[in-house]
Amino acid sequence: MRSTITLGVAALVISACSPSDEPSQAAALAEPDSIPLIAQAALSSAAGDPVGTVTLSRNDGVLELNIELEGLEPSEKAFHLHTVGLCDAPDFKSAGGHLNPMDKSHGKLSDGGQHLGDFENISITANGTVSVTRTIQGNADEVLAFMFDEDGTAVMIHDGPDDYTTDPAGAAGPRIACGVLEETS
Repeated sequence: MRSTITLGVAALVISACSPSDEPSQAAALAEPDSIPLIAQAALSSAAGDPVGTVTLSRNDGVLELNIELEGLEPSEKAFHLHTVGLCDAPDFKSAGGHLNPMDKSHGKLSDGGQHLGDFENISITANGTVSVTRTIQGNADEVLAFMFDEDGTAVMIHDGPDDYTTDPAGAAGPRIACGVLEETS
């Protein structure tokens, strides 16, 4: 009886250690997301302090911006893409206006809107952080061509919320954080 149990245990050990055609559950959980990263931006405040990152990825043909920020004053703030990939502090005016290659009016509530660079406001939590994703509308290949033209694109956070109508910038107040989207490959 003892040799039967020993053989049974040995068979279990051998089968558990044998390579399999299926990846292990642990290996599957350890694999990084398969959503291709296209670009990223490190955002800084007007004082030059790092406040977070924005990454651009393509998920089944849809472009997504993943926004991870910290150290900001809790409130609702405007989030936009700007036409020039420059973030000269302290006012970040070097980034130009909103990304607007189709020459539309500002804001989703505007009759002639919205700019390609207009997005829903972000809500900074009581601890000064936000982690949110925004989808970019339009044909991904065309949008990428607009974003990565010769002067690039900046990501901008404004001090106040966007009202979604006031042209050209939604009455969102001063620009308080900026980063340049840089292609990763």
